Amino acid sequence: MTGRTFRMRRVRKLVPGRGREARTHRGTQPKVVALGGGHGLSASLAALRRITGDLTAVVTVADDGGSSGRLRDELGVLPPGDLRKALAALCGDDDWGRTWARVVKHRFESQGELHGHAVGNLLIVALWEQLGDHVQALDLVGKLLGAHGRVLPMSAVPLELQALVRGHDPAAPDAVTTVRGQATVALTPGEVQSVHVVPEDPPAVPEAVEAVLDADWVVLGPGSWFSSVIPHLLVPELLDALQETKARRVLSLNLAPQPGETDGFSPQRHLEVLARHAPKLALDVVLADEAAVLDRESLTDAAKRLGATVELAPVASPDGSPTHDPELLAAAYDRIFRMHGRIGPWR
Repeated sequence: MTGRTFRMRRVRKLVPGRGREARTHRGTQPKVVALGGGHGLSASLAALRRITGDLTAVVTVADDGGSSGRLRDELGVLPPGDLRKALAALCGDDDWGRTWARVVKHRFESQGELHGHAVGNLLIVALWEQLGDHVQALDLVGKLLGAHGRVLPMSAVPLELQALVRGHDPAAPDAVTTVRGQATVALTPGEVQSVHVVPEDPPAVPEAVEAVLDADWVVLGPGSWFSSVIPHLLVPELLDALQETKARRVLSLNLAPQPGETDGFSPQRHLEVLARHAPKLALDVVLADEAAVLDRESLTDAAKRLGATVELAPVASPDGSPTHDPELLAAAYDRIFRMHGRIGPWR
C-alpha cells in the first residue's frame, strides 16, 4: 500500500444478476466497479449489468441541488439523488424492475414542501435514519428493487465541491474565481481550472475501497467531468485504491463537451485534466465514441501518456441525442473485457 491503512472488512455481496441481464454464468464473469455520478454513471451501469452480474457502483456524494440538496441541508444526510439514479439503472428489464425504476424516479408535484422530491430519495433517507448505516440501507433498497448489482457512496460524509474558474465573471475574463457547490460548478460560465472537495481529506467508505481493490475491471466515466468523474480522485483512500488495484482501468469518455463545465474540450483535453488531478493514476483503456473523435492521433498520444490504449466504438444513441445507447455501450465494454482481459475464465 502507499502509507495509508485501509479499513478492510468482509462485506456481504448481493445476489448477482439473473437471466438475460447477465450473459455470462456465475463463476466466469468479471468483477466490475463503476465510478461516477448522475446520468453518466447510470448509462454505464445500464450497459454493464447486461454483461456481468458482479457489479458495484461507487457514487459521488457532492450533489447540492434539487431534492438532494434540500434533504442534505435539512437533515444533514448524504445527498441521495445520484445513489437513487444508480439503483434505478441497475433495475432489470422485467415488469418488477421497470415498475420500481419508475417509482424511485417519481417526483411529487404540489404547491407544498414535497414538490420536487423524488420517492427514491425519501426512501433512501428514511432507511438511513432507521438503520443508521449507509451501506446496509442501500443494500436493502437494492434488494427491494431487484437491482443487478450493488450501490455504494464514495465517502461517508457529504462533500462540497469547489472549483477554480477563469473568466467566471465576464467583466474580468482573466480573473480566477472560486465557485462553490456541485450544481453551480456544473453550469459555471468560464473555464474550470481545477476542482477540490471540502473537507479536503474525506474518509472513503471501506466497502468502496475493498470493491476497487478486489475488482477485475474499474470503469471511470462517462459523466460530468469536474463534478461527477474527477471527485472520486479527490478522496485519498479511494485514489490510493485505484492506483494500487490489480484491476484493469477503463476511462469512458463523454460524447460531447458539457455546456459550462467543459465547453470547447476535445477528448484529449479531458485526459489532460484528469491527469492533472491524479498524476500517478495509470489507465489501461480509453473508450470513446468513434464519431466524437476528430483527432485520433492526439487522443492516442494523450492516452499513451496515461499508459492506455484507445478503443473507438459506436456507443451513441442512434437518435442523434448526446446519450449513450445501453446495448451499444454494453457491446463495447464486452469487447474490451474480452480483448484486454485475462485469458481463460474470470476468477
